[in-house]
Amino acid sequence: MYKMVKMEDTIRIPPSLFGEDLHKVIEDIVHKTFEGAYKKDYGVIVATDNIEPVGEGVVVHGDGALYQRVRFDALVFMPVLQEVVDALVCEIVEFGAFCHIGPIDALVHMSQIMNDFIEVDVDNERLIGKETKRVLTVGSKIRARIVAVSMNETSPRESKIGLTMRQPALGAHEWIEEERKKKEEKKGGGKK
Repeated sequence: MYKMVKMEDTIRIPPSLFGEDLHKVIEDIVHKTFEGAYKKDYGVIVATDNIEPVGEGVVVHGDGALYQRVRFDALVFMPVLQEVVDALVCEIVEFGAFCHIGPIDALVHMSQIMNDFIEVDVDNERLIGKETKRVLTVGSKIRARIVAVSMNETSPRESKIGLTMRQPALGAHEWIEEERKKKEEKKGGGKK
């Protein structure tokens, strides 16, 4: 889930940057320090904006750097159990498909893709339903539900997120559309 939050933290401004435009230096350091980082209460910080210093900075003896408290708006992403997300398949492997969900990747395990035996074609990066002939490839847009979340606080991109597509209204977008059309045809066929 994406949301905007107000954050406050302290940054270190090295002495080599003294004399430069302080506001620009603060913005650059906040972007480099926080974007892509994980904060336990908020999630992965995707972007920062409206950055402003809070009070006066402090020079620490023996370091010489300026420690400045800053306040900023942050766009954060936190995967939430049971949340339904749209994703993009980015890699097909022997045991399933990795998908981009926001700034991190998640896995749809083979057993959670469809109610059909799945043939794996890693060379051509596709998963094929044996009976349904439905295909999942790199670049497929899917809708899935988050069923497992294990965040790696030091390296958010290495977090373990599990997805399922085996429920009504979930799956590749074209599969969902096929099912919707079938239902409409059934309704229309019964009214003649």
